[in-house]
Amino acid sequence: MWRLINTFKERLRPRLEMLYPEHNTDRLLERIALMASRYNYLEERCRKDQPCWDQTSVLLITYGDMLLHPEKKPLFTLHRFLKKHLYYVVSGIHVLPFFPYSSDDGFSVIDYRRVNRELGTWNDITNISRDFRLMVDLVINHVSSRSHWFEDYVGGVAPARDYFIEVDPDTDLSMVVRPRTTPLLTPVETIAGKRWVWTTFSPDQVDLNYKNPDVLLEMLDILLGYVARGAAIIRLDAIAYLWKEIGTPCINLPQTHELVRLLRDVVDNVTPGVLLLTETNLPHEQNISYFGQGDEAHLVYQFSLPPLLLHTLHTGSARHLRQWAAQLEPPPDGCAFLNFTASHDGIGVRPLEGLLRPEEIEHLVATVRACGGLVSCRRDEDGVEQPYELNITYFDALRDPKNPDDEELHVRRFLCSQIIMLGLRGIPAIYFHSLTATANDLEGVKATGQNRAINRRRWHEEELRELLEDPETVTARVFHRYIELLRLRRRQTAFHPDAEQEVLELPDSLFGIVRIPPHDRVIVCLHNVSPADQEVSMKKLGPFAGRSTLHDILSGKEFHDTVKLEPYQCCWLT
Repeated sequence: MWRLINTFKERLRPRLEMLYPEHNTDRLLERIALMASRYNYLEERCRKDQPCWDQTSVLLITYGDMLLHPEKKPLFTLHRFLKKHLYYVVSGIHVLPFFPYSSDDGFSVIDYRRVNRELGTWNDITNISRDFRLMVDLVINHVSSRSHWFEDYVGGVAPARDYFIEVDPDTDLSMVVRPRTTPLLTPVETIAGKRWVWTTFSPDQVDLNYKNPDVLLEMLDILLGYVARGAAIIRLDAIAYLWKEIGTPCINLPQTHELVRLLRDVVDNVTPGVLLLTETNLPHEQNISYFGQGDEAHLVYQFSLPPLLLHTLHTGSARHLRQWAAQLEPPPDGCAFLNFTASHDGIGVRPLEGLLRPEEIEHLVATVRACGGLVSCRRDEDGVEQPYELNITYFDALRDPKNPDDEELHVRRFLCSQIIMLGLRGIPAIYFHSLTATANDLEGVKATGQNRAINRRRWHEEELRELLEDPETVTARVFHRYIELLRLRRRQTAFHPDAEQEVLELPDSLFGIVRIPPHDRVIVCLHNVSPADQEVSMKKLGPFAGRSTLHDILSGKEFHDTVKLEPYQCCWLT
């Protein structure tokens, strides 16, 4: 036992020496080991010698109060819906921050250790974790200005009086990369007088000072507390901005990567099989840098995928999507991509940098506006506002502005985007509103004054039930087809997240990939991304070049010599 503890300490030692050279490393190691020992009763989430995922792994992203019932707490109502409709097709649930909060729909946390009483209790969270693999957000970069920590800072009360970053407002911060147009520094009256604190995202979200090891120790305890309550995946929110060094961009700094490695060491030691997911809505190379050498995040979002898919389906050309997919390097062993098209946030524009030309990005932004969407901006290094995020539901983002009333075409195009995502190497993550084909919530934007509210509607359970029971509604058509897609997908080992992927060279109107499992049948995923009929000879379908007959898993049809596809039709060919 002592040998294991000492090995754990020695693994952490160089991390702490790099992060905290002016502190007593031995003392920090003792504090971490003591804290970790309080959680040594936790069981491993999956075996060290086996991947923690397979082709049945699918995550659903949802708010705790996505479904409202007049007499039941939202977390109970959500769990009931999940068990009824998704138990056999979704393996994991990402319940977005369910803590007391003051803004940003949960991402301005007042108390990390309590469940928002309006949503339910820790028992509700634990109950969900018994039926699904639970993902919990560690909102690690910042805390609410109404939190006890910040109140103690204002009052000069230890230890939180040293938890935040004070900066002289005359300091040159021009190098700092900003994700928002709000001021970087926010004035606050404290017991010691007026101070200016670092606020990357909003005046209500005050950044924590990780140069103080007490902050790290606090967050480690919170993280392990979530695991003790059933969390199997920890999402590190806004992790790229964590460490600040004046005179640098304050994004993706070496200390941030080292801190992620330290978190990885802790979870791997205390609860093997708990996974870390980094949230870094950045250009592709910066994003995947959080895999490290396989020693940082287990999972990384494919942030370039959502906007690339929109560009593909609005232009009818898969050229850029094909080039991006063909250049993707497989993740390190023991790591995987998390593929998604929509989330609670908007669709990031920065992940398109280097993939699309500026004029193509401008055209995509204009198209989203034509589909009823909104655009959020940031200031670049020259102080010029640039599109940062497209705010729109993914369903409405795929409406044809020239034919907005063509419902059938709209549904086909949306489902095409989802089938492409489901076929790619990695683990699919599906936002609740993609399952329900939710339209833009402009009333929510008006009520909150927040662009992101357009994609954060809450459903009344009875309303959603009635829509799902009527087969003629768009909600029912998309929902039930999506469920069937997930049922079909989970039977195919070719969709294991680690199965090899090859991209086919096809005309721009088609996007094709080959999924190759080690010991099972190969699947060619073929997608018509255009509004016109397309056909392709089987001679161009890679491993099926010598075949004369192919079977489509999605439709049950057979093709002979040539595969003919209607607009936005997709096939999984064997």
